[in-house]
Amino acid sequence: MTVTKRDYYEVLGVSRSATAEEIKRAYRKLAVQHHPDKNPGDHTAEEKFKELGEAYDVLMDDNKRAAYDRMGHAAFAQGTAGPRGGGGFHDPFDIFREVFGAGGGGVFEQFFGGGGMGGSQGEVRQRGSDLRYDLQIRLEEAAFGCEKEIEIEKLDACQKCHGSGAEPGSKVTTCPTCHGRGQVIASRGFFQVAQTCPRCRGTGQAVSNPCKACGGEGRVEGRTRIKLKIPPGIDDGSRLRSSRNGEAGMRGGPPGDLYVVIHIQEHAVFEREEDNLYCEVPVRFTTAALGGEVNVPTLEGKAALKIPAGTQSGTTFKLRGKGVPTLNTSQRGDLMVRVLVEVPSKLDSEQRRKLEEFADLCGDENTPLHKSFFEKAKEWFS
Repeated sequence: MTVTKRDYYEVLGVSRSATAEEIKRAYRKLAVQHHPDKNPGDHTAEEKFKELGEAYDVLMDDNKRAAYDRMGHAAFAQGTAGPRGGGGFHDPFDIFREVFGAGGGGVFEQFFGGGGMGGSQGEVRQRGSDLRYDLQIRLEEAAFGCEKEIEIEKLDACQKCHGSGAEPGSKVTTCPTCHGRGQVIASRGFFQVAQTCPRCRGTGQAVSNPCKACGGEGRVEGRTRIKLKIPPGIDDGSRLRSSRNGEAGMRGGPPGDLYVVIHIQEHAVFEREEDNLYCEVPVRFTTAALGGEVNVPTLEGKAALKIPAGTQSGTTFKLRGKGVPTLNTSQRGDLMVRVLVEVPSKLDSEQRRKLEEFADLCGDENTPLHKSFFEKAKEWFS
């Protein structure tokens, strides 16, 4: 049964004219909603999460987005498959490689700057696939940086044959079909095009006695632990490249890269917008009226905030330099604290009497917002 992919803009719930910031905002909201950690055992949520990651990967890259807008999903139909845990990274030019029949070099590469037909065997060996890993971290870890160790399942070089694909002691010879080039010439109408050699699958080598451990491929499935350094100030949706930690290439081909996509957990207190943090802090109505000092949370602990007398609910105060560090700089964003004046929910008789006396003493002159509102809306109350 053929599975039809949904439109990437539909997946993220944005218009085709959406800005990068709108795409990022939509992705962040939906990724948190469907993250596997929040939906354990929910296969549907897991698939939606993968679908979101694939759509975000394409629409946040100007070149990929342009290719997608022109050709839709066909632009990535021959892209490299990702790891077991997420979608892969696709090359929009693979559709042209299909037309020109190039697997590891050839006519397409000759026209567009790649390797030619006359290279050595080492140049035609197929590079391993790039992999993707989705990593969730806390806001504090994103702000100040951290080190993480992840475990992934991937194809690594076979230890028995050291990636050659040949049983130890046996010889690896030049492929007699392509003569070590990894490609063969085929005619298609008026064109002569290069195709991946069907015998050696682009390696340029022939193995008479394949390695029993890897079946002659030079790589086997295994689990690998990788250490990652998360830089301070990293943003949600950022990608980190771990060079040569992707899948091993066939028969000694160079490994691909590992791309780690960062997802920042929703915080109980703070909301982040770029390098600024936002939070709401309740303040007693007596403190708001008389002024005082309150403790507010920061990523590094508590900080004192002075509340001027007569502060209104919803007033926002800025604590400079208490936000998130700006990536690759010594600067930091700010912490924006919005105060919410808290009114007592229960009063005893004595408290009620005192407040009624206070209200009589204040009158309308001491409530400027109340007075201003009723002056503007007097026609509705006449």
